[in-house]
Amino acid sequence: MAVIPAVLIPIFFFGKRVRRLAEGSQAAVADVGTYAGEVIQNIKVVQSYTSEEREQQAFDKEVESAFEVAKKRIKQRSFLISVVIMLAFSAISIMLWVGGMDVLNNKITGGELGAFVFYALMVAMSVATIAEVYGQLQRAAGSATRLLELLEITSDIQSPDSPREINIGSSTKTSNSSTSNALSFENVSFHYPTRPDSAALKEINLDIKKGQVVAFVGTSGAGKSTLFELLQRFYDPQQGCIKINDCPLQEADVHALRRSMGTVAQQPVLFSANVWHNIRYGRPEASDEEVIDAARKAHAHEFIEQLPGGYASDLGEKGVRLSGGQKQRIALARAILKDPEILLLDEATSALDAESEYHVQQALNTLMTGRTTLIIAHRLATVLHADEIVVMSEGRIVDKGDHKSLLKSCAIYQRLCELQFDA
Repeated sequence: MAVIPAVLIPIFFFGKRVRRLAEGSQAAVADVGTYAGEVIQNIKVVQSYTSEEREQQAFDKEVESAFEVAKKRIKQRSFLISVVIMLAFSAISIMLWVGGMDVLNNKITGGELGAFVFYALMVAMSVATIAEVYGQLQRAAGSATRLLELLEITSDIQSPDSPREINIGSSTKTSNSSTSNALSFENVSFHYPTRPDSAALKEINLDIKKGQVVAFVGTSGAGKSTLFELLQRFYDPQQGCIKINDCPLQEADVHALRRSMGTVAQQPVLFSANVWHNIRYGRPEASDEEVIDAARKAHAHEFIEQLPGGYASDLGEKGVRLSGGQKQRIALARAILKDPEILLLDEATSALDAESEYHVQQALNTLMTGRTTLIIAHRLATVLHADEIVVMSEGRIVDKGDHKSLLKSCAIYQRLCELQFDA
């Protein structure tokens, strides 16, 4: 009985340390999961800005940090188990020594019983330890099998071994924007893998010249957003070909292709970081002065300066600390900093109030200057002055032209105008 406190003391002392380290390990693992979840959730933004390698390096650091905490926890737990086992065996040894002396003095009988108890305790503890270790190994093996399956999965979208260059240039950098095509859709048809019986696009044929502003209008589900998905090669069409500067997308380097494009979505994606990080995501090597200049052009500098920490202010998860218009202007600053040749605007102002829309539209006008621009819009007022308006319905192009010509020739466009402008 006297040795029981000697065994319990290290259990309580080291047990608290192991518990603290276990909590830290769980927190570190949770951070890894949160980081991975955020990147996966925003994978299209990561791919658009060709940041896969950078995100992988950042993820490796998160995992390494969690691994170091886990190693400390395991060392403490191992030390605790070693101390307890040593004390337990010491207690048993002392007990047997005392019992042996009693047997020699004929005070008790049954030395064989003492030996049996000794070996029985050893076997019991060994079996218990083996069972615990075996269970942990089985759990680890199951997890490793699943992880290996995930690691072996590769993307269907790959760059060719010898990719062609896609030096498209923007009209600010070239003078032949009106005579050559920046983008071409040649008999393109596509269905999503999860919906093989429902075509999202059907026989799309369209040429877009360098520096041209082209707007896509139509009801929801017409295939407008799918065009943007194909342009960035998130998917490949099952039929037809898409070309950028006369180069089929499948023959171009995927990263070079996506670097040539800048996207501004209806729901801007912001990361749980400060303003510097969110704007600089468009070009990680950009200087502070370039970031601030991009923010000024996006009409975002003024409200950023009013944040508690200015550009160092943390924006919270998905930019929760900003309004919709402010988020949109941060996303625009990111696109301006990236300086893409082709600009993809997916209903960038449809969810904003009048004042926010005004500021965002001013920033968009700056961003669109001299660039090949594709716009998806439900508000026709924002695209009335586009060089060409493409009307889509059920995955097809039903008509195209400017605002005046479509009012005369396209019933779908007429109906959209009546619904919005008469209202």
